Amino acid sequence: MSQVKIYGVKEPLRAIRDRLSDVIHACVVEALHFPPNKRAHRFLYLEAEDFFMPEGRSEKYVIIEVLMMEGRTVETKKKLINLLFERISAQIGLSVNDIEICILESPAHNWGFRGKTGDEASLTYPINV
Repeated sequence: MSQVKIYGVKEPLRAIRDRLSDVIHACVVEALHFPPNKRAHRFLYLEAEDFFMPEGRSEKYVIIEVLMMEGRTVETKKKLINLLFERISAQIGLSVNDIEICILESPAHNWGFRGKTGDEASLTYPINV
């Protein structure tokens, strides 16, 4: 199971939303072996005055949080992060300085979907990759 939250200043983020979602999803499918039909993205649009960002970032700065069940290897998580930097920069045109990524993991029993906890649900894709 994985969900993605994307935070950014409203207008610049809204302008790239669909393309960014496609790029992020392609990276998740490749790195985490997700089925192509498993996309769960949420875009959180912020007013510029409500989004304090580190020095040296532009109005296109985005924060990407990937929430997922524990079980992936360090190499798999690094592959996802590197794919996101590479492809978002190349395909969307964002500077790597304007992309921040955080993977947040929790045990499968902390997830609930389709009426079950994550450790009881059967998944059609591997977690331990």
